[in-house]
Amino acid sequence: MTIHRFTGGHVVTPDGVWRGVAITVAENGRIAVLAPLDSADTDDGAIDLAGGWLMPGFIDSQVNGGGGVLFNDETSVDGIAAIARAHAAFGTTALMPTLISDHPDRIALALEASDAAIAAGVPGVVGVHIEGPFLSPARKGIHDESRFRLLDAEMVALLSRPHRGAVMVTIAPELADPADIAALAAAGVRVSAGHTELSYDGAIAAFDAGLTGVTHLFNAMPPMLQRVPGLVGAALDDPRPWCGLIVDGVHVAPAVLRVAIRARGAERMMLVTDAMSSVGAVEKDFTLQGRRIRVANGIAAYEDGTLAGSDLDMAGAVANAVRLLGLPPATAAHMAAASPAAFLGLSAERGRLAPGLRADWVALDAEFKPRGTWIGGERVA
Repeated sequence: MTIHRFTGGHVVTPDGVWRGVAITVAENGRIAVLAPLDSADTDDGAIDLAGGWLMPGFIDSQVNGGGGVLFNDETSVDGIAAIARAHAAFGTTALMPTLISDHPDRIALALEASDAAIAAGVPGVVGVHIEGPFLSPARKGIHDESRFRLLDAEMVALLSRPHRGAVMVTIAPELADPADIAALAAAGVRVSAGHTELSYDGAIAAFDAGLTGVTHLFNAMPPMLQRVPGLVGAALDDPRPWCGLIVDGVHVAPAVLRVAIRARGAERMMLVTDAMSSVGAVEKDFTLQGRRIRVANGIAAYEDGTLAGSDLDMAGAVANAVRLLGLPPATAAHMAAASPAAFLGLSAERGRLAPGLRADWVALDAEFKPRGTWIGGERVA
């Protein structure tokens, strides 16, 4: 058993925000005991949060790269490890390396690499996100349309095989058979709608078939109109799906995000980064499937202005949720940890500071900048 003590700040727990905490970690890397510490308690071994925050480790379901590595280019255990290390520095203790639309052999390799990374014990890897190539050309964004294909029986079988971690796939549901969505969902795959022209009625039918996610809500989908609500309207009207939000002040106007959260509540809203290799890298610019992407002022874009993922990290997303959206820090923490854990089926393992769950947490200063990250009770960044 190891005891970690934090005082002089704010600790986000399921029982509210405490001023300090003593966390006893068992040998299996899980929390054995969580006990409050009064701000007046002193201990030479305690870490002074200095008015900052201790939050559950962040969980990011959409991470294209980091540390100078893109998953599409380095589809390997080493590539995943480099990406995970880069994001751990920003409080991410669990992530889904994300493959942008690619050929079937690359999808198979991504699934194998994720399994191998988990088997090798790479800290923070909990599965893989296959974003495309089952997408709408009309909403392709930065994706390479030449790699697009329909979701067929062969791909359903590949995605449905047993895997060590969670599998998430982003599709344009209007181009898929509802029976295939149902088959994926029955196999435990997290099916999400994105890069799509999906109508409101089509979205409700997809939710009925087993689709449970909406990838970067508002982006790469039609806007909600008063007579044509579309996927956005369905996602805000129906309580079933979890919605990913890129809160960087660029992808979606803060006012729109505030309205969406007021409409649906924060319970099933998830912070995601859609991060590219620039996060945690010295050299920010990068090449994506033959196209040079420039990164400046936190914006990653192609020469024609098309956004290419983001230069956002999860600590930044949490800070933006507080500053730009006016959310309480505990709510932002929920959207960065508990909500994505629930979406990925990991609530019994991660997402909260609670006995029995993994000892994953992040310490942030009063400005929400990361000061330290722990995975399994071990400080990793």
